[in-house]
Amino acid sequence: MPASTTKSLRAAVLADSDTRWKWGALTANRIAPADSDITLDGYLLRGRATPTARQLDEVGVRADSLREVTAVEFLREMAREDAAYDVLVLSLVGGGVQAMLHGLSHQWRERAATGSAKRPVVVTGYVGVVYEKLADGLLLRHGADLVLANSRQDAERFRAVYEGVGADASSVTEVALPFLGGAPYEKHDPYTVVFAAQPSVPESRKDRTYLLNRLVQHARLHPEREVLLKLRSRPGEHTTHIEEQPYQRLAERIPGGLPANLRLVYGHMGEVLDRTDLLVTVSSTAALESLHRRIPTVVLTDLGVRESLGNHHFVGSGCLASWDRLDDGHVPVPDERWVARQGVAADGAYGTAFDAARARIAGLLAGGPLPALAPYYTPATAPGYLPGILARHHLAPDGSPLPGAPDADREPGAVRQIVRRAARGAYRHGVQRVAPVIRRMGEL
Repeated sequence: MPASTTKSLRAAVLADSDTRWKWGALTANRIAPADSDITLDGYLLRGRATPTARQLDEVGVRADSLREVTAVEFLREMAREDAAYDVLVLSLVGGGVQAMLHGLSHQWRERAATGSAKRPVVVTGYVGVVYEKLADGLLLRHGADLVLANSRQDAERFRAVYEGVGADASSVTEVALPFLGGAPYEKHDPYTVVFAAQPSVPESRKDRTYLLNRLVQHARLHPEREVLLKLRSRPGEHTTHIEEQPYQRLAERIPGGLPANLRLVYGHMGEVLDRTDLLVTVSSTAALESLHRRIPTVVLTDLGVRESLGNHHFVGSGCLASWDRLDDGHVPVPDERWVARQGVAADGAYGTAFDAARARIAGLLAGGPLPALAPYYTPATAPGYLPGILARHHLAPDGSPLPGAPDADREPGAVRQIVRRAARGAYRHGVQRVAPVIRRMGEL
């Protein structure tokens, strides 16, 4: 029999939340060269949003290994000679990416001094729609070999920002959201309306109560429909964003309770979309998943079209509408030109969306030792900003670990685990219970 031409590829993903783990792991699989057999190791950065076992199970993305680490432990792991990864995906908030780029640069300089110049291709990007802090987030990600843009529109914006500050823009690579897919839309019986909730949009209790009340009203006006409130997390769990006012708590206060045809659901978004006839949201990335399948999709205007809500991103989409129109039976028709620029690829081109990234990674892997990482931010270009970013991850301005930085070279003992769980519980209680009360008292 002929020898196999399949090449093994080792990939690592560092993520700081359930959503970013999903994006990072799926991205690693999407960008792996077509002729490679990928081995995927996952690292979860310890912090307030470290996903629970339930959240990881709901995401449904599997890895060959998966463990929780501190920033310093991860950097030391990447410095080991036997940690011979080909691709490293940094799926973190911007500050986390910047800290890891400087920390990795320091570790790999140390390793190169001993004779090994090999390092992995470093990849980063965004989990979904980029509607705020564009320049800040992008410059914090600069320095990776590939900065992935989820659409043609994002790729153009990313390059404009980098070129505008005199930074190298060659890392920007157009792809698409890695979790698009699923069967094309077909009508269901009963007709099912899904409201995709977001942890922090809108933020106030008043606005979230308004949206919940309108969902309840829609269910009562249309008893023949099934109405689902799709939730990201259970109370006490954290995702990428903090949820101070969980819809579960607000639903407990609905007079008379929820209508019989309105249910709260969890689970994989793709599975929920399998039974969706109308997807409603304020600005969730779920709208792009829905549009990819050609499911009728509404982005709400009830609270205004505002940058703080993120629904301004959908101007020109044909999807903007209010609950009043939905109650009257409105079904939106998306603008095909807008959809095409968002990387949704409803025209069937999704299969080739990652070709450019695959080719670029294959070229970098075949081209010999990679150059040192070169982020735009350095102690010389941003002396009043960068040290604080690095210090939050217990790194000095040169990327080296600070004295006393938390490490986890051994499994934490029982007492340490109990203390850690208690600390997380206290933090989440403060976010979801105490902070809103203090805020309301301040408004009196």
